[in-house]
Amino acid sequence: MRKWFLAAGLTVLLLPTAALPQQKAGKGSVYEQLNLFSEAFERIRQDAVEPVGDQKLIETAIAGMLSGLDPRSVYLNENEYKAIKAPTAEESASPGLVVTLDNGTVKVVSPRDGSPAAAAGIKPGDLIFTIDKEPTYDLTLPEIEQKLRGPADSEVALMLRRGTGAPIETKIKRAAGKFPTVSTRVEGGDVAYIRLAGFDQATTAALADAVKELRQQTGNKLIGFIIDLRNSPGGNFDAAVAVADAFIDKGEITVLKSRKAENVKRISATPGDLANALPIVALVNGGTAREAELVAGALQDNHRAVLLGTKTFGESAIETIIPLNGNGAIKLTTARFETPGGRAIQGKGLDPDLTVSPLKLEKVAQADRRREADLRGALKNPDAAAAAAAKTGAANPAQGAAPSGTPGGAPANAPGGATTPGKEPSATTQPAKGEQPSVASGDIGTTSDEQLSEAVDVLRGLALVNGRTAAR
Repeated sequence: MRKWFLAAGLTVLLLPTAALPQQKAGKGSVYEQLNLFSEAFERIRQDAVEPVGDQKLIETAIAGMLSGLDPRSVYLNENEYKAIKAPTAEESASPGLVVTLDNGTVKVVSPRDGSPAAAAGIKPGDLIFTIDKEPTYDLTLPEIEQKLRGPADSEVALMLRRGTGAPIETKIKRAAGKFPTVSTRVEGGDVAYIRLAGFDQATTAALADAVKELRQQTGNKLIGFIIDLRNSPGGNFDAAVAVADAFIDKGEITVLKSRKAENVKRISATPGDLANALPIVALVNGGTAREAELVAGALQDNHRAVLLGTKTFGESAIETIIPLNGNGAIKLTTARFETPGGRAIQGKGLDPDLTVSPLKLEKVAQADRRREADLRGALKNPDAAAAAAAKTGAANPAQGAAPSGTPGGAPANAPGGATTPGKEPSATTQPAKGEQPSVASGDIGTTSDEQLSEAVDVLRGLALVNGRTAAR
């Protein structure tokens, strides 16, 4: 006997096992699994200690199905779906954080350039444990993103951890409006530095205008381009394709692969090169993610740029929002993009052609420096010994007082003396005055940016080789 019931706009048919077709009656058949679901559904409705609405049960079941696929495949209820389509003023401002879920933990992909999160020193890879004191371990990605958003100029409190350090508590203001995606400057008088901090509908036009302005500033004497994709968390897919196309005259930009092999789509470049065939060095790191990796992979596989830096983030999912007949929507990963050469990015990232890690300069305490004279049995300097004896003779031992600093008279900076431990940098550490970068991304673009310095050197070498080749 067949049994139908209606719940939350979904009609479910309950079939007794005997009514199933013989070829479909195996234990793993979809019909048997649906009967298992309907039986569990009925048991929960009837026997749960607290009454549970049908709609909540159905929505939870759908959310559970999607959460088992990947972090970005989620169910959006009606309110969440409306917020995505037309965010209100109360939902329009954000701290400028792009996050993902890594084994249930909220992980920062990267802050947006010019955002409050970047100004507060939030770094790619930081783990967020609470948002406004609410734990994040059982939240979905849309719920996390919704909690980060709020009214303009309001604050969101985060507890995060960087590496193996102690948890850091920080408050970040939310800012309304879009964050800049393109910023430029001239390095060394003849090198065009272009920072691509993301991709939106305005990026392509802004890039073209920026290149034109750079040429005018240098009297059309540029020797090459540095494209900075570090800490760029991606953005609009079509905009990223257009940016890659702007620097590639011919060849493929990316390969889209969905579930069905016959649906492979190859996107090719159109004629024209914004850089006029000048050499390019692209800077990448662990914060280079998603659509930024698409651009980096296209430039690398087409031998259009040398990738310099460290391995990229490794995420290439493309999501599709599918409405569910007035009951919200599902956000489903329906495809992934690969490099033109067919290299998978998801879960792997891109390896740079030249690996250059950021240089971290620290002052070493005097107590940590050991010299030959500090070693046991070291020969004494006779001149120093004579000077020490003369000084001792001139002093009155009865009135000798231990110098201030440490017990027993040891200076604070002498071997064996006490030292003041350096403070762990907090999430609000800012660049020194006078070293403020053109973009708000830590030390990116400052005078201590070792990767940028290396990129300039590599670019000058490439320009020299290209000049010799052209002269032959």
